[in-house]
Amino acid sequence: QVQLVESGGGLVQAGGSLRLSCAASGRTFSRAAWFRQSPGKEREFVAAINSTPSYTMYADSLKGRFTISRDNAKNTVYLQIHSLKPEETAVYYCAAALPGSVWPTRKPKEYNYWGQGTQVTVSS
Repeated sequence: QVQLVESGGGLVQAGGSLRLSCAASGRTFSRAAWFRQSPGKEREFVAAINSTPSYTMYADSLKGRFTISRDNAKNTVYLQIHSLKPEETAVYYCAAALPGSVWPTRKPKEYNYWGQGTQVTVSS
């Protein structure tokens, strides 16, 4: 059974930093991504990563403050976030895509597996 489990969310003041983790079990994934969703809004692409060949992609508006990385030995993907803003309060989701899927992609429908999400709340 494939599972993606996110962790690392919480309450942080504006300007603060967080590192989110996504641990996969059941199989390994070379293609993974982070999305986020605020109440009343559509799920928004944040960043994606591929292990072989090494490749990362970011939402244009988030470049510079967000860094996606992975530890293949731990089958875990990370999202480091700096200078958080109150409007970035959201549930952050990890997603993974199977080989042969459309790639790279910002579209949620192209990802096969999702975690349950981790809440990030940024106070002003």
